[in-house]
Amino acid sequence: MDHVGLIAIVFFYAVTFYVGYLAHKHLKRRGGQGEQFLLAGRKLPLWIGLGTMTATWVGGGYINGTAEAVYAQGLLWTQAPWGYGLSLIFGGIFFAGIMRKRRYVSLLDPFAERYGKKMTALLYLPALSGDLFWSSSILAALGYTVSGVLNISYAVAVIASAAVAVTYTLMGGLLAVAYTDVAQLIFILIGLCVVLPFAISEGGGLELVFAKYNAISFASPTTPFAIWSWGDNALLLILGGIPWGVYFQRILACPDRQTAKRLSFWSGILCLAFALPPGLIGMVGAVTDWHALGLEPPVGSMVLPYIFKYLTPYWIGMIGAAIVAAGVMSSVDSSILSASYMFVWNVLVPFDKRCIPHITRLTQLTVLIVGTLATALALKVRSVYALWYLCSDFV
Repeated sequence: MDHVGLIAIVFFYAVTFYVGYLAHKHLKRRGGQGEQFLLAGRKLPLWIGLGTMTATWVGGGYINGTAEAVYAQGLLWTQAPWGYGLSLIFGGIFFAGIMRKRRYVSLLDPFAERYGKKMTALLYLPALSGDLFWSSSILAALGYTVSGVLNISYAVAVIASAAVAVTYTLMGGLLAVAYTDVAQLIFILIGLCVVLPFAISEGGGLELVFAKYNAISFASPTTPFAIWSWGDNALLLILGGIPWGVYFQRILACPDRQTAKRLSFWSGILCLAFALPPGLIGMVGAVTDWHALGLEPPVGSMVLPYIFKYLTPYWIGMIGAAIVAAGVMSSVDSSILSASYMFVWNVLVPFDKRCIPHITRLTQLTVLIVGTLATALALKVRSVYALWYLCSDFV
């Protein structure tokens, strides 16, 4: 076990948890129940909204998955980053304004109006599946990063990270999630900026990395079936990235419809920008002669930890990995909270109005259950990019 890296990651976990605790105290001053817990009282500022929306998308699956796809499949088949970015832009154009204008509480409310409570309860199942796979991809990515760099158990890394995220989500609801997401985004940016220059330098410089990468023969969609598959996957990601509870929870927490539209559009732009560093790291991994370093080439999901561990100076790799791990950890809270509050609001409450005074407590209980399920799934399914695709497929 690497004690320096462990100290660094514990420090950043502690910072993230403390931010969540501050949000919990702020929530208590507001009352801490019902709409305050679920939607931050519909007073989410634009800059906090941008941080939490972007960080929710740019989580462990986004960072590790982008590096994995660029490394193993090539740029042409690395569709998820720009697909999810475009989904936010299209969501802002077509859905954000009208959803906020009608003051819905969750993604499923329009379906409840049109199709009734029984069909809405059925539609909750794919929404739950999407959130579970998203949370699992984040936890799996975190487990690979922490276990690969710090030489600790994958299971320990996943379980400990999920426990921290679930705890502060239980305490502070959306406000805690939003505050920690802003901290997460800062952590990710610092970690990637610290590691990237050293990784590119080890690859011989940016120009040489591009030249070597272009010389690698990746599969390209040249047959009609491959072209159809490429387009089908692209539409799956763009359209499948819109109907997410986590997305509409932030849209509906905005003060007004114009803020909601701006939040969605600019978050999409930021997500596209955040794909560049992990994409470059994936290129470096693809052009590196791992045998010359006395190593077997890593499998796709391990390329990011390998870069941190073997292609950067010791201190840089340890601290960079710890920062990114601490950052991506807090993304899991968004999906767990979303799946939980939709279950309470759109499944329990319509069938039993006596649940209304207990919405906050019931949501907290469901957060605990959904968090446990996501953790169990992350321990079983090991491909980050596969989990990432399954998210959109179910939704």
